[in-house]
Amino acid sequence: MTETIAFIGGGNMARSLIGGLLRQGAQRQSLRASEPGLALREGLSEDFDIATFNDNVAAATGAAVWVLAVKPQVMGTVLGELAPLAAQARPLVISIAAGVTVARIDAALGGHARVVRTMPNTPALIGAGVTGLLVNPALSRDECALVERLLGAAGATTWIDNESQMDAVTAVSGSGPAYFFLMIEALIAAGIRQGLPPATAATLAKHTALGAARMAIESEEPPEDLRQRVTSPGGTTAAAINAFETGGFAELVARAVEAATRRGRELGV
Repeated sequence: MTETIAFIGGGNMARSLIGGLLRQGAQRQSLRASEPGLALREGLSEDFDIATFNDNVAAATGAAVWVLAVKPQVMGTVLGELAPLAAQARPLVISIAAGVTVARIDAALGGHARVVRTMPNTPALIGAGVTGLLVNPALSRDECALVERLLGAAGATTWIDNESQMDAVTAVSGSGPAYFFLMIEALIAAGIRQGLPPATAATLAKHTALGAARMAIESEEPPEDLRQRVTSPGGTTAAAINAFETGGFAELVARAVEAATRRGRELGV
């Protein structure tokens, strides 16, 4: 990867991508980042030995790829700063901001960039994330491959064809880690209620979640078949699954994802 990449924003997600790219062999000289917070900026410089800037335009100048890693609330201001440079550089712009549409980014940059909207999630921090990538017909095959390599530094990637699906991507995977953390929390608490020491309950719950996720990813069987395979009729697992179903577990998950999807649309307005 020889293109110069500027990360606009130096928070956790930018750090995860920078670290992943360096682990894959990217040259430090090809990576740079802007970050207004002094502590974060110094951390990027010390941890990754890359050029850092307090100014977004300074970081983006000379970079062929801009990764917009700022919060949606400040995106408008950031794009306004970068618009004059975009007219000259015509960069490939990759956004990881929730709810901010391609049209909004494109308009703010004056139509002078090829924009890719993406939605990674926080397990990217340990290289175990997953990112939804929005297809942009204006991108060349090489540019699509570059986007995949860049976001793939933090985990798996998957392309979607319609931007209307991006809010659902956010709801399922962007927000999704919190759902599983909540399940682990509840499982630990339930184990403690049944008499397990807290440390034992935590170890059992966390590693059960890890093992189940690995089986779901590595097995060719769908999750439904994996579940049924460990649910013996009349057994302990069947009793637990029945309690989940009686409590409306699937419907509750559907309502949660619907609420997150709706909130994503609201943030994009």
